[in-house]
Amino acid sequence: MSSEALSGEPQGGGTPGSGAPDRGARSGGTPGGGGRGISVVIPARNEEHRLAPCLRAVLADPAVIEVIVVDDESSDGTARLAAAHGARVVPGRPLPDGWVGKQWALHQGLREARGEIVMTLDADTRPRPGLCAALAAALDDHDLVSAGPRFVCDGLAEQALHASFLATLVYRFGPIGPPAPPPPHRVMANGQCLAFRRAAMLRADGFARVRRHMTDDVALARALAADGWRVGFLDARDLLEVDMHESAAEVWREWGRSLPLGDVTRPAWQAADLAVVWLAAALPVLRLAAGRPTRLDLGLLAVRLLLTTALRPAYARPGAGVALSLLLDPATAVRLTQATLRPVRTWRDRSYPTMPVRDGGRPAPPARSGDR
Repeated sequence: MSSEALSGEPQGGGTPGSGAPDRGARSGGTPGGGGRGISVVIPARNEEHRLAPCLRAVLADPAVIEVIVVDDESSDGTARLAAAHGARVVPGRPLPDGWVGKQWALHQGLREARGEIVMTLDADTRPRPGLCAALAAALDDHDLVSAGPRFVCDGLAEQALHASFLATLVYRFGPIGPPAPPPPHRVMANGQCLAFRRAAMLRADGFARVRRHMTDDVALARALAADGWRVGFLDARDLLEVDMHESAAEVWREWGRSLPLGDVTRPAWQAADLAVVWLAAALPVLRLAAGRPTRLDLGLLAVRLLLTTALRPAYARPGAGVALSLLLDPATAVRLTQATLRPVRTWRDRSYPTMPVRDGGRPAPPARSGDR
């Protein structure tokens, strides 16, 4: 969508609870106050090889008053690169027990931000002119906004596997911008690009509440939606590109690890989601390959072909990989099943203890710490 058309229905929240943001509050929230405008916070751990395009884009945006790179104990030149481009580098403090690295970096970056609005971006994002202003405008109707990007996938196998994984999200949760808000425990978000009002997030202490989650973006959105926040997951593919992975093997390993949403979804819902993927996507392909498709199978394959067409605009350079993605649906179902049954809690050379889902995915309140 263009910046003028970036809009959508809130995904979660209803009658605001005690944790809902004060929608009249527009600034402030930390000692010394804060200015109007947008602070961009980028958590970065060993991102020297892909951070520069993101930095160049946001530093050139007139709506942005500061760009903060939280250097999460990188062993490469991430901090030097960020400083050379003109970003403010915040050296990340050592990771405390009970935290996952990205949430800890965002927690620190939020407290350093001065803008009324904070926008968080992953290092592999490629913002386009107008994105920051569009997300800020969307906060007139939402309390937390995340943006659905256009994906950069190089190579036939990488694109085909990525599109097959992406299709499973549509089967389970529907397209971006649902016509009616789902219940909080089914809200979705994309943590590659988030926007919110700084003062409201500080009061909610959102990143601390999801500090143990690997699927931090969805955990944050669901916890805040349960508090009454209006959560929007908006289509921003004309304003944001993301180059997530470098190969099909990395898509299989990394995206396949997180898509089951195991640490934010109760087992019954995980089973239901897997059943949808197997019955509606994987089995029709298998029965067609065996030469024994039923009429229902053919109907489901026709729906999958329509979905394939609908997914093409989600890719920067859609090619044969998108068209062939349905052939990989059985393999994708196997990967999601494997990751559900044997979840992995490692990321960027760090390992984290298993966290059971509580209360449908809503995190327990954080213990007090000296930082708070």
